[in-house]
Amino acid sequence: MLKDLFSKRRRYATILSEQAKKEIPEGLMTKCKQCGTITYTKELKKQLMVCAACGYHFPVTARERIEMTLDEGRFFEYDSDMVSKDPLGFPDYPQKLKQDMEKTGLHEAVITGEGTIKGYPVVIGVMDARFRMASMGSVVGEKITRAIERAIQKRYPFVLFSASGGARMQEGVLSLMQMAKTSAALAQLDKAGILFISVLTNPTTGGVSASFASLGDYNIAEPKALIGFAGRRIIEQTIRQELPDDFQTAEFLLSHGQLDMVVHRQEMRDRLADILDIHAHVHAERRGK
Repeated sequence: MLKDLFSKRRRYATILSEQAKKEIPEGLMTKCKQCGTITYTKELKKQLMVCAACGYHFPVTARERIEMTLDEGRFFEYDSDMVSKDPLGFPDYPQKLKQDMEKTGLHEAVITGEGTIKGYPVVIGVMDARFRMASMGSVVGEKITRAIERAIQKRYPFVLFSASGGARMQEGVLSLMQMAKTSAALAQLDKAGILFISVLTNPTTGGVSASFASLGDYNIAEPKALIGFAGRRIIEQTIRQELPDDFQTAEFLLSHGQLDMVVHRQEMRDRLADILDIHAHVHAERRGK
């Protein structure tokens, strides 16, 4: 009896059988990359893909971003049939484009079109980092430029969500030319007195951050978004100094005057509508005079 009382009881972890694993639907749960909290994916989507425990903003697709931002059923896409070619004969580039098309269901790394935000009409562009890391090639630059031109024609505010690794190396100097082209188009938008709201999401880097993404009348970012031109290591090696831990985050840029505001994703639609409302009243007053 004494032996039974003081004997060690071994506890064994239960290992799921292969059959049990198969019965759990793939994608049912999602683990937060920042705090490790596991959430039902359906609930996470209701929270606009933001972790309820720590506020981490998960990446979202261009289609998801449009659904979060625009009024339901009020989006009309532009230039959906435009696809990239291989102007430099870069090895395996056409195959990689085809793979990304199949993976994402997109023809390129940006979706453009028009819609409404709480009734206010806008022309909108949304970049999708799943497609070639949303790098800016000729088609991306052309679609954004055409969207800006339509905003000028219709006199609609232009809203652009950026998420990019920069210029697309497979298109060389043709990719770099898009920086100038999109910036020139935005200069015409500004000359026409039309509002441009730039929303920088994680990550917005390279030639995109150095061109249209930083030229908004309002430059807004999501919390903790990585924003910058060159990589941290390259900068440290060049200036021979150690950079702050929060360098190139949205909060760092806000504190140094490079952003106007950092807005939580769940508040983004309301904040955009507020800005559109303010400018709609300003234009109405000017017309009244």
